[in-house]
Amino acid sequence: MRHVSQLRALSAVAVLLVVPGYGDREAGSAGTTVTAPATAANARVGALFDGGLDGDHFCTASVVRSEGHDVIVTAAHCLDDQDDAVFVPGYRDGQAPYGTWPVKEKYVDDAWSEDGNEDDDVAFAVLGPGSLTGAQVEDAVGAAPLATDVPAGGTVTVTGYAGDADTPQTCTTRATAYGDTQQRVECPDYPGGTSGSPWAAADGSVVGVIGGYQQGGDDPDVSYSVVFGTTTAALYRLAVGDGC
Repeated sequence: MRHVSQLRALSAVAVLLVVPGYGDREAGSAGTTVTAPATAANARVGALFDGGLDGDHFCTASVVRSEGHDVIVTAAHCLDDQDDAVFVPGYRDGQAPYGTWPVKEKYVDDAWSEDGNEDDDVAFAVLGPGSLTGAQVEDAVGAAPLATDVPAGGTVTVTGYAGDADTPQTCTTRATAYGDTQQRVECPDYPGGTSGSPWAAADGSVVGVIGGYQQGGDDPDVSYSVVFGTTTAALYRLAVGDGC
C-alpha cells in the first residue's frame, strides 16, 4: 500500500479536461437502471474479486488511460484494507472473457486511510499482467480518460456490479452538486458492490466513482461521488508514474 501525504503539494500536476455543458447545476432527476449491454466501453468496467473468480466480488472499478496501460480507478474504501484484489473487466455470467488482472500497487490518500475523509474516497491501482496472454489491461479492453476539476451538474452514466450479480447494470441521469466537494445521482437499485462504479460523461471520460459521502450513500437509490479535483489528479499522476 502506498499512502500519499504530499498530494496537495502536487496540485500543479492536475489533469484538466473540460467537458462541455458539465457546469450546469440544474436539479437532477431519477434515471432508469437496466442491464448494461456488452459493449467496448462497458468492457473497461469490471468487478473486483477477493483473490480471484473463486472468491466474491465486492466492488467495481474501471480502466483509465495511463502510459503503462495498467491503471484502474475505484473508491478508496474498496482497496484500503484489501490485500488480494483481482480485477475482472467485462465480467458477465460468471465468466472472465478477457482474463483477470491482480492488483499490484494501490494508491490511497492519507486523508482517507488515517481519518476516513469522505472527500478523499478515491483510489487508483496498478495491475499486474493479465492471466490469459500476459497483456496489460488497457491493451486488452481499452481505457477511458480521467477528467478532473470538472464541476458537478452534467449527465453521467454509472455502470457497476450490484451485490453478487453476475452482470453489470447501468443508469444514465444528471448529477447534482452535494456541497462543494461531493456530487450525487438518483439511480435505483445501486446497493453494496457498486462502490467504485465509474461515472462517465458524454465523451466517455470518468468524472466520478461511487463513494464519498457515507461511502457512496446509505440509500440504494441515491449514490454519491467525490468531485474530482487536484488531489485526485495528483494521486492519479503518481499511479501513472509508477505504471510507466
